[in-house]
Amino acid sequence: MKVKNKTIVVTGGGNGLGREIVLNLLDKGARVIAVDMNETALEETFNLSKKNKGVLIPHIADITSTEELKILRDKTINLFGAVDGVINNAGIIQPFVKLNDLDFEIIKRVMNVNFIGMANVTKTFLPQLLSRSESHIVNVSSLGGIVPTAGQISYCASKAAVKQFSDCLRSELSETNVRVTTIFPGAMQTNIKINSGLMREAESTDAARAGNTLHPTLAAEHIVAAMEHNRKSAYLGKDSKSMHFISKISSTLATKLIYSQVKYKFN
Repeated sequence: MKVKNKTIVVTGGGNGLGREIVLNLLDKGARVIAVDMNETALEETFNLSKKNKGVLIPHIADITSTEELKILRDKTINLFGAVDGVINNAGIIQPFVKLNDLDFEIIKRVMNVNFIGMANVTKTFLPQLLSRSESHIVNVSSLGGIVPTAGQISYCASKAAVKQFSDCLRSELSETNVRVTTIFPGAMQTNIKINSGLMREAESTDAARAGNTLHPTLAAEHIVAAMEHNRKSAYLGKDSKSMHFISKISSTLATKLIYSQVKYKFN
């Protein structure tokens, strides 16, 4: 689905990858509803949209709330008449600890945002998407959704759920005009640790610079391209592509390789 002149809802649109997706869509001529819980971040995204401000609507909402999403849906339809696409990008991670040391409230929060929120947004807008001659759903999973990562058990479980949800939904919608794309990013230079309450801004910036991570601007370009070319999936970053390849050969080897990279965090 070409995004020009289409109305697209983007969750987590206040910063990081979500912000870059919003700006990329605007540059391609789309109308965008940027959804986030962070009002300041949404204002920054709006200010960065420059000449495209007239077709960007920032909206504060908790994606786990069905009532708040109904308000968002009605607002979008009232403003633009219809919804053509949804990009479920919002997500958080957990502290880097093993299950025995992980607070169960954190497990519930990660699952609620990453999976329940994604499912809630999709179900809220699906009737509108089904009414369009063409429409698209993009769900952002993760490398952690296909290769287990010790110390991120709830995050990986939530992103694996996103993958399976997307695969099942794609099958359900196979005889409709709605297309479904699943995105599997590797490590990226985003504020996910800050947004998850796990790191201060200065620490996050230093960590991103130190690692071989994918810039969110480039990731956003790949995501929008996957949407426009109706791709079933996209693996973003060298780590995601290589680990996906290795996991198809040997899931055990892939798991061991990931563990060798993260085990120092538990010492």
